[in-house]
Amino acid sequence: MAENGKPVKDEKPKILLVDDEDQFRSAMSKRLSVRGYDVLDVDNGEDAIKIVRHEDPEVVILDQKMPEMDGIQTLRELKKIRPEVQIIMLTGHGSIESARVSGQHDIFSYMQKPAPIEDMVEKIEAARQEYRYAMARQEIPHIEKPTLKNWLIGVQGRRPGIMIIGALLFAMMYFMPATDRLVELLTAERGGPQDELIMGYAEYRSLSEGETPSAYYVKTARIKHEAQQVGLIAAQKAKIMIGVLMVAALFWATGAVPIGIAALLVGVLMYWFGVLQPNDVAKAYATDAVFFIFGVLAMSTAISKTGLDRRIGILLLKPSTNMLRLCLIFAPMVAVTASFLSEHAIIAFIAPVFMMVYMGAVKVGGIGKDKALVLMMMLTLNYACNVGGPGSPAAGGRNVIMIGFLSDYGIDLTFGQWVMYGLPFVPVMAIIIGLYWYFWGRNKLVVKELNVSAAVQRESDKIGKMTGDEYKTAVVLVLLILAWSALSGIFGMGGPVILALVALNILGILRWKDVASIHWEVVFLYAAASAMGYGLAVTGAAMWIADAFVAALPTVLTSTGAGLSIAVSAFVGILTNFMSDGAAVASIGPVVIPMATMAGASPVMVGLATSFASSFAHAMVIGTPNNAIIFALAKDYETGEQLITVQDFFRHGVIILLLSLLVLWGFVILGYWRFLPFPA
Repeated sequence: MAENGKPVKDEKPKILLVDDEDQFRSAMSKRLSVRGYDVLDVDNGEDAIKIVRHEDPEVVILDQKMPEMDGIQTLRELKKIRPEVQIIMLTGHGSIESARVSGQHDIFSYMQKPAPIEDMVEKIEAARQEYRYAMARQEIPHIEKPTLKNWLIGVQGRRPGIMIIGALLFAMMYFMPATDRLVELLTAERGGPQDELIMGYAEYRSLSEGETPSAYYVKTARIKHEAQQVGLIAAQKAKIMIGVLMVAALFWATGAVPIGIAALLVGVLMYWFGVLQPNDVAKAYATDAVFFIFGVLAMSTAISKTGLDRRIGILLLKPSTNMLRLCLIFAPMVAVTASFLSEHAIIAFIAPVFMMVYMGAVKVGGIGKDKALVLMMMLTLNYACNVGGPGSPAAGGRNVIMIGFLSDYGIDLTFGQWVMYGLPFVPVMAIIIGLYWYFWGRNKLVVKELNVSAAVQRESDKIGKMTGDEYKTAVVLVLLILAWSALSGIFGMGGPVILALVALNILGILRWKDVASIHWEVVFLYAAASAMGYGLAVTGAAMWIADAFVAALPTVLTSTGAGLSIAVSAFVGILTNFMSDGAAVASIGPVVIPMATMAGASPVMVGLATSFASSFAHAMVIGTPNNAIIFALAKDYETGEQLITVQDFFRHGVIILLLSLLVLWGFVILGYWRFLPFPA
């Protein structure tokens, strides 16, 4: 970084000076060197190309007028080799025409020779900053000093030390002998004397009488085997899936590799270690939830493109005249809304509005960025929508899954009953989230005063009355929400949103280039989470994890309904951050219901606690589409910088997870649930 217009000396930023005038080049090189730059200088374009290929300078100071290969020709070749390198063009013929010609190319700045050294240093430092932004846009890691320690630590998207740890963890799981308990679980027969052991197997209802989870798995995965080896084969695949879970969680949490690459790695490991057949791995990636997240991102593009996001935002953000009201009024309001409408869709509508307000605020304030502001706005929205999940069955597929499990055991839970048990939690938890962000960020804000409502209103006034495209998009949007509410049980969540995208294209609003511009790494990320959840479930790895957790619980937690609910919700709250909410409920749900029956507790109490905790996927980007959408949209529009990182999610999400669990335990399980009746 620069200090007083000069670089820090131990950084030694590398600069290339290209000029055919020996005297000027020598003098400029010396003057820049004494100011802390590592200056390379050549007198022709051909040598400049070689230097850029091998030495990788950050900034090139390039003379426009040179014999043979002139500055413009050299510029074109340099940009082919290193698109991120920044070019400062010099000329002794500073005419308007030469500036116009240079402006047709990817050039950072144009300066006339001879340039004052102070002006030159200022331009170089500005170009170095742009170089960082260009590196980020090109997804090229930048390590300041090439020491072994720095190489191992790396940078966001490339951390070799973490990669090595991940490889060792996977190797440990792969070569570790299968435990007797894992083999016992996978070889227990349905209807046999150990039937109760495998009621937590995700495919338990698909097992034939006398069939074991291992036999079902190798049959489903079409793995060639000897009859006596079935249990060991299934146990090995379960260990592999746990290794995949460990590696993926580690890489996603630390940013060891880009998010999308880590997502692809999940599939690579499942392919190469034969967890499923190739077509089945592909099917595990192409779930309805994946089409849904893709569709929501594309819909967000359409809403933002037409300006409809401003109209929707002004309705929900009208009370937010300051940051305190945003945290304490907007948060519970949006959380309750998310209990009955698609929480993912709400985030897709409002997040672009918040980013618009944020970008406008930092621009007006004349600052580069305000980390606290973007975190407060975006993650208040995100976590408030997350905790809307317990409010009603309509809040998410995980709730419908739990209702199905209860129904399998002869317990019918109505929509109204669910709302009675869950809705009081939602506004209380949302207010606590708002208070957390307010007290965390109020002294960290660079933009001290921000009237979100006024900012949104000003933007709305700028674009005037609603256009025809806005009306069309609004109609499609309303129909989409109705389809999600009424038809998702038939067509899923992905079907309606894909239909909406086709409709918007036919109406001339959404073009293919708009769809192609979405953040595909987020789509791959959620696809990997779905595939990993399925692999953990079908191999029996999830059942093994659940069994080990229950065995580790003290008797005091398994002897009462409240204790069991607290223990299970803690486990699910953590697990859901790594394997998605639906997968967590699908894996743990069948286990907790018989557990509750055996403990003399209400299966409804324990089942609801399980489902509620699956809404607490606050810490990992992969935990829920909400997180994925926020992560995808939280980028600086101009520089491409990722404003909210996976580390931000983890750092704050762990705290919000703990607060969510404490409120669930104290206010719900040990609070008002004590006075409510539960079905037998």
